[in-house]
Amino acid sequence: MATTDHMLTPREAAHLIGISYPTIKQWILNGKLKTVRTPGGHHRVAESALKPYLVKDSAKPAAESRERFRRVSGRNQLAGKVVSIRVEGLLAEVILAVGDTHITAIITAGAVRELQLKKGDSAAALIKSTDVMIERLDEPA
Repeated sequence: MATTDHMLTPREAAHLIGISYPTIKQWILNGKLKTVRTPGGHHRVAESALKPYLVKDSAKPAAESRERFRRVSGRNQLAGKVVSIRVEGLLAEVILAVGDTHITAIITAGAVRELQLKKGDSAAALIKSTDVMIERLDEPA
């Protein structure tokens, strides 16, 4: 009995492996990811073609894996270290060092307490339009 490979749109494939739509389009156009064309000329990606990317990703430590990207809608995520937290009233300023750059997010003081964020923690800045959110990457001590 023959099995048929489930075909995905590029957007569905990008979501499945935790990358952006523009990135998967570049992979397709550069030949890094093989696709099948529909009669209308649209690309479809065989689900089996994504397995090497999922296997490679699953071997990475949790903080480096793209698994967490598959649980969050925002794809513009920059992982770094918390270098400063300043809480005043209901708001908190969280500064992350991402390479040579510092990213500043204004989030609620309640979110800082809930995440148990402190200086030196691994975290990610989740950037959506003009908003920056913070995601804790390691477990609280």
